[in-house]
Amino acid sequence: MHVSLTPKLVKFVKAKVEAGLYNNASEVMREALRLMLEHDEVRRLKLKRLREELAKGEADLTAGRIAALSNDDEIAEFFARL
Repeated sequence: MHVSLTPKLVKFVKAKVEAGLYNNASEVMREALRLMLEHDEVRRLKLKRLREELAKGEADLTAGRIAALSNDDEIAEFFARL
């Protein structure tokens, strides 16, 4: 596998190795990919949770469990009760 990096990223990777945080550039890249995988998983879980909450809201709307708020005072009162 061949990976091309911008000069800025090359400098960043070299700085990590020179600081002693990693033994070589491969370790830096592996850590970066692990973090990317973790970030993707967190994003997936957040989207799953959002979809679940949207489904609950749609069910409430369909069942007529809604509160109509028409001005800032009503909105403030609503959130104060939460």
